[in-house]
Amino acid sequence: MKKSSKQFTDAELGMHSAISRRDILHGLGALSLGALSVGLSGCTLPLHLGQGSKAAGESTSSMSNITAINEVYPPASTGYRGNHPGSFEVAHQLGRYNKRDWGPVVEAETTPYDLVIVGGGISGLSAAHFYQKKHPNASILILDNHDDFGGHAKRNEFKVGEHTLLGHGGSQTLQEPSWFSPVVKELLDDLGVEVKRFDKAYDSNFYKRNNLGAGIHFCKEKWGVDRVVPIEIGTNAGYLPLADSTLSIAEAVAIMPISDGAKIEFERLLTLEQDQMPEIAQGDKEDYLKSITYRDFLSKHMNISEPHVFEILQDLANDLSAGIDAVDAYGAISYSGLPGLAATGLPIDEEEVEAYIHHFPDGNASIARLLVRKLIPNVAPGNTMEDIVTAKFDYSTLDQDKQLVRLRLNSTVTKVKHQGEPNSAKSIVIEYQQNGQAYRVQAYGTIMACNNSIIPYLCPEMPEVQKEALDFQERVPILYTNVALKNWQAWKNLKLGSVISPGSYHINAMLDFPVSMGDYKYSQASDKPVIVRLERVPHLNNAGKTIREQHRIGRHELMTTSFETIERNVRSQLMSMLGQGGFDPVTDIVGITVNRWAHGYSYWYRSLFDTLYENYDDERYPHMIARKPFGRITIANADSGASDMLESAVEQGHRAVNELKNL
Repeated sequence: MKKSSKQFTDAELGMHSAISRRDILHGLGALSLGALSVGLSGCTLPLHLGQGSKAAGESTSSMSNITAINEVYPPASTGYRGNHPGSFEVAHQLGRYNKRDWGPVVEAETTPYDLVIVGGGISGLSAAHFYQKKHPNASILILDNHDDFGGHAKRNEFKVGEHTLLGHGGSQTLQEPSWFSPVVKELLDDLGVEVKRFDKAYDSNFYKRNNLGAGIHFCKEKWGVDRVVPIEIGTNAGYLPLADSTLSIAEAVAIMPISDGAKIEFERLLTLEQDQMPEIAQGDKEDYLKSITYRDFLSKHMNISEPHVFEILQDLANDLSAGIDAVDAYGAISYSGLPGLAATGLPIDEEEVEAYIHHFPDGNASIARLLVRKLIPNVAPGNTMEDIVTAKFDYSTLDQDKQLVRLRLNSTVTKVKHQGEPNSAKSIVIEYQQNGQAYRVQAYGTIMACNNSIIPYLCPEMPEVQKEALDFQERVPILYTNVALKNWQAWKNLKLGSVISPGSYHINAMLDFPVSMGDYKYSQASDKPVIVRLERVPHLNNAGKTIREQHRIGRHELMTTSFETIERNVRSQLMSMLGQGGFDPVTDIVGITVNRWAHGYSYWYRSLFDTLYENYDDERYPHMIARKPFGRITIANADSGASDMLESAVEQGHRAVNELKNL
C-alpha cells in the first residue's frame, strides 16, 4: 500500500481537539495490507487498522460544539450509522460461522401474529401498509436488526447551537416520480405526498443566486498542489442546478496540474463532436458501447494515452459502483455524464429530464417516517408531508401491547421455519436475538423484507436452486458521510457548490440539497450551519476483477476501516479543498456522521458481466428465481426487483403481500 506523507498535522486538522470520540474496529477481522489498499492512493491517508481501537460494542462519535438531541433518539446519533455496531454481529455469526444455538428461547408473545415482516426498510414498511389496507384488523409485527427503522432511508440529525440540521444517510430522492407505477403513486397518495410541493420546497435558484458552481479538486499529495478548477464534469453534470463556470474548457484545462500531453488530450476529449466510431452502424452503437468499458472507449476511440487523463476520470462513474475499467461505456457516458457523447455518433436526446428536486430534507427517511406514523399513529403528531419533517417521534410507542402494528428494533432474526411441511403448514415460527436473548414468535404468514443474501441462512429448508439465486445478490458497499459545518463561508468564497476529487478518499463533496419544508428551513446565509455530504464507493481499480468481486473487496474495506481513519480523511480532504477559502477544520467542523452500508445498493445486472434478457422480469434472472413464494413465506426487498430505487422496493412489498398464501 502506497503511504503518502501527511500534508496536515493532526493538530491542524482538529483530530485532538476537545471532542467526544470513540474509535471502533468492527467487521471481518484482519486482512492483508494488499487487500486493504483498495482504491487508496493520492490524497487518501493510510489505513491504520486497530490502532487506538476501543472495545467492541462502544458507540462512535465525533462532535465539537454540538449538543446531543437525545442519546436514545437514533437519528441524532453520530459516528458510525448505517450498519452501525450492534446491527450485524448476530447475522455474521449465523452466515459465516453457521451458529445455530442461541441459548434458551423465550416466547415473546403466545398468540400468533397474522403477519411477521423481517426487515423494517421501505419495502417492509410498504408491505405492512398494503397488508393493513387489505386486512385492517390484522396483527403485524415488524422485526429489524438496526436501532432505527427505514433501512437505507436513514435520517441524520445535528443540533448546532439553536439550529437543527437534517440530512440523509442513504436513500435520498424520489427520482422522476411522474414515471412511478400506479402502485407507487397509490402509496404516495395514501401518505399525503404531493410531488408538486417539491417545486417550492427545493430552492432551485440557490446555487446560481449564490454563484456556487462545480469544480474538480486536485490535492497536493496526489497532484503536487491543492487546487480546485471550476468545471462541471462527471458526477456533477446535470445533478444540481449549479452556476456556470467563469472559465472556458480550454482555460479550465490549462490550469489543471497535469502534464502538457494530458492537457491536450483532455481538452480534445471534452470538446470533440465528430463521430469517432463511423465504422459501427448507427443501430449497433448502443449495444457496442455496452460491450466495452469506458476505459477501452477512451483508448480505442478517443486516442487517450496520457495517464493523468485516466486518473482524473477513473472513479467519476462512482454511482455505477466501480472504476472506468469495469463500467460499460454507454452507462458511463449516458448515466454518469462522463465526456464523449458527441464523439459516439449517438443522437443527442433533447427530451427534458425531470428535475432532481423531489427530496425531503432527510431524504427518503421522511417516506419511512410517514409509513410508520400511518401504521402506528401514536408515534408522532401531524398528518402532512410537511409536518413529518420536524415531527418528534416517540420510539417508546413503536412496540407496545394491544396495538395492531408493532415495530421491534435491535432484533436480528435467526430462523424462519414452517411448522410442518411448507406446502401444508398453517403457521411459521420466527426466532430472533435482542440484547443477547433469544425470542420466538409465531405467524400465519411471513414476508422476508431483508437482504436476499441472508435469507438462505434464515430459511435453510428452501429449495437449493432458490437459495443459490438468493445468494447471487452482491450488494454495493457505500459510505455516505455527513459533516455538520458551523458555516459555509469557505464554499461561497471559492464559489463552490459541488466538487469531485479524483484520488481522494471521498470521490465527491457537496453542500446538501437546499430544501426547506414545513418548519424546517435551509440555512440561506453563508454564516449559518450547513451539512456537507461526501461519498465513497470502495472498489479495486484496474485489477481485472468482476463487479461482484469488487463489491466483496469493497465491503472488506468498509468493515475494517476505523472511524478515526475516516475522520482524518474527511478533515484532510476538506482542508485541502477549502483551505484557500478560509476553511478551518478545527473550528468549522462541528459534527460527523458516517453512514456505512456494507450492503448498500441492490445488485443490478451489468452488460459487461451478466447475461441480459430482453425482459427484466424474465424468469431466468436470479432475482426472479429468488423471490418465488415458499409456503407461507414471500419475499419483498429491493433485491427482488434487482434495482436500488425506492419505487422498486415499494412495488416488491406490494407484490409480496399479494402472494401471501391463504391470508
